Amino acid sequence: MTAPLTAGLLLVALAAVPLLGPPDYLMHVLITVLLTALAGTGWAMMGRYGLVSFGHGAFLGIAAYTMALLWNEAGLTPWLGIPIGMGVAVLAGMLLAYPAFKLRVVGHYFALVTLAAGEIVRILIVAMREHTGGSLGLTPAKPPPGAGWLAMQFDKTGFWYIALIAWALGLVCWFLLDRSMSSRALAAISEDEDAAASIGIRVTSEKMKVTVISVALAALAGALTAQYRQYLNPESLAGLGISLQIVFGAIAGGMYAPIGPTIGAAITIGLEEGLRIFFGTELTGAAPLVYGLLLVMFMLFMPRGIAGLFERRAQRRATPAPAATE
Repeated sequence: MTAPLTAGLLLVALAAVPLLGPPDYLMHVLITVLLTALAGTGWAMMGRYGLVSFGHGAFLGIAAYTMALLWNEAGLTPWLGIPIGMGVAVLAGMLLAYPAFKLRVVGHYFALVTLAAGEIVRILIVAMREHTGGSLGLTPAKPPPGAGWLAMQFDKTGFWYIALIAWALGLVCWFLLDRSMSSRALAAISEDEDAAASIGIRVTSEKMKVTVISVALAALAGALTAQYRQYLNPESLAGLGISLQIVFGAIAGGMYAPIGPTIGAAITIGLEEGLRIFFGTELTGAAPLVYGLLLVMFMLFMPRGIAGLFERRAQRRATPAPAATE
């Protein structure tokens, strides 16, 4: 069975979930998993080519706060605010990435640059407290009666289908990139930039292309998450914690497989909910601590994540056994 067909069948199955009448809490967890998976898919599109970012939370926050401020202060519907927020986030990502790529900032140095960018955005959100609410957070304004659709405020079933479409869009972007010449160019760049440039590959241009796609998907996830929760907080949408959550989910699930970040998101959200129920408010820093420890373990012992294990098993089954020699 081909990957697109498998993805299509999975999409049809997920579309039928609300028809089963699941509890509201389960629907909440599933919607959160899909939106986290979308952000992880965006991150993995860069990460699998060696462009490791620890600041993707910044792009979630930029898009989310742009959308919310346009609604609260200008009355612009989120249907327009979300693409505008994505555009602002992409512009910020390009302003960050272009000089870094031009100056050959790679590896650990690129990760540190993105980490700093994420913290700068979080600090700016806190500093602009008159508009953003600072560390106390921001709540989107209530729409006029009967204008819920205009304000993009739906029940969990409605938002499930929005999240599902956004998640499917992330997978489509993954498959299109995989089948493009940019994928081969990026693979060559990740191996040796100088060698790739010597055969005519435009290194900076190819890196910028995948960065724009990655940032756009992360920004879409951030804006939809804020709209779904109806609450924005710099710690949960722009800080190091959300960036680490995205990275952990993508690596744990498998950043080299299209479904890997979704598997990782299910693990991440399940772990977060489990820790919240188990510890309550007694140990609020438990989740980031556990993410960090597990991230190190996955990088050491399962670098291709859980999806990588399934891929290896499938390859073993597909490989014919060697013929017996007399």
